[in-house]
Amino acid sequence: QNYPNPFNPSTTVEFELQRATAVTLEIYDLQGRRVRRLIDESMAAGPHARTWQGRDDQGRVMPSGVYFYRFAAGEEMRSGKLTLLK
Repeated sequence: QNYPNPFNPSTTVEFELQRATAVTLEIYDLQGRRVRRLIDESMAAGPHARTWQGRDDQGRVMPSGVYFYRFAAGEEMRSGKLTLLK
């Protein structure tokens, strides 16, 4: 899960990889539109963290609301809810 949640101005998603693998971490709005791609690369085994600053891919500040992250690493997929409060 991310922390803090709810958040303002940023939140961090932590994860640990058992082996090196391709990783994606993306943020979506309630309509299912991707607003930000935080990771799309191969990563080494071990602990990792990525911070979302509440901005979309173009750098625009997102409005308060509920968002979802989707994390995929090899065969593993998970998602979680993020709440941005201003």
